[in-house]
Amino acid sequence: MKGFNLELPTKIYFGNNNVEEALKKESKWLTGNVMIVTTGRSLMKFGYLNELKNILDNLPNVEETIIFDNISANPKLEEIEEAVKIGIDRRVKAIVGFGGGSAIDAAKAAAVGIGTSEKLERFLLEGIEPSGNTLPIIAIPTTAGSGSELSKGAIISSQTHRMKGGIRGAAVLPKAAIVNPVYTWSIPLGITMETGFDALAHAIESYTAVKANSWSHMISEKTIKTVGQNLPLLMDNLDNHEAREAMSYASMIIGINLAGVGTCLPHRMQYAVGAKTDTSHAAGVSALYPAWIQRQYDVNEKKVKDIIYWLTGKEILSGEEAREEMAEFMRKIGVLKTLADLGIKKEDLPELTKQVTGNICNDRLSSQKNIISSIYGESL
Repeated sequence: MKGFNLELPTKIYFGNNNVEEALKKESKWLTGNVMIVTTGRSLMKFGYLNELKNILDNLPNVEETIIFDNISANPKLEEIEEAVKIGIDRRVKAIVGFGGGSAIDAAKAAAVGIGTSEKLERFLLEGIEPSGNTLPIIAIPTTAGSGSELSKGAIISSQTHRMKGGIRGAAVLPKAAIVNPVYTWSIPLGITMETGFDALAHAIESYTAVKANSWSHMISEKTIKTVGQNLPLLMDNLDNHEAREAMSYASMIIGINLAGVGTCLPHRMQYAVGAKTDTSHAAGVSALYPAWIQRQYDVNEKKVKDIIYWLTGKEILSGEEAREEMAEFMRKIGVLKTLADLGIKKEDLPELTKQVTGNICNDRLSSQKNIISSIYGESL
């Protein structure tokens, strides 16, 4: 059995309507002026944002709660720099990330910028790991998919540098993750399916990853089976609250693998697609998946067979069958796309290939010559 180390520095709270109780228990991190970083629109519409602000305002050591909601679906460096400026000017002492993965990633990056008073470009472009001066972060996800509440990365884009990448390190791990599935009840169909597929992608990639171990295998298997059972149920009925709760749970537990094991080529390759097209993270990942899973079969035959069986109940005998079954599942939940659908053209592929950076060696395919350009080409 492969050895591994396991550390869960983030305290986890999971349950319906658990936010107020959890924040009271974590109030030691929430002192002085606190900033909520959020995408905000629907959360304000349903009253969730004001409710959270009121809870924070009534904590004993919070002086003022500041809301920053100028965050787009692909959080931009320029947006976060604005939050950092406000945070430094207002002497913010803690950050609450409230929303989907974009809001939580932006919150993490803002916590780095405010706490260290250093330019975020250094961390993003030079790969510098943030210091312990990063402000404490409380993550409250409102979607079921990103797992950002338990990961040690903040994925953001820079329009100036035409790139998308991560600020990574132990300092950006939230002090607490508060997962309240009720927040997901109002999410529309398209976002439900996209974020749910993202959770599935995290499970699949952390199962096939070089860093995978017996513990991460267990979490991946549970997540793949849970998504395979519950995401189609939500396709039929968005008001299935049991399925919503199961998806929130799956998204949360696979976040443990994000922190400890990581992902594979589709996530690294999506960053370049997202920077080029400003399309959603999950859309870019999904466009790459049929081609990637077919190629993955060549280097991880048993694991890909496991994945397809857990997801669909079907046994496969080839990479082509893996691609067909994955595409069929994605078609059923409405997330099957191509890179061409996202606006990518054949002449864009060399530029995209050059922009893929980071730890690609966590994918067994990384040793194959021209694998990145091949997967891009096969995904058009």
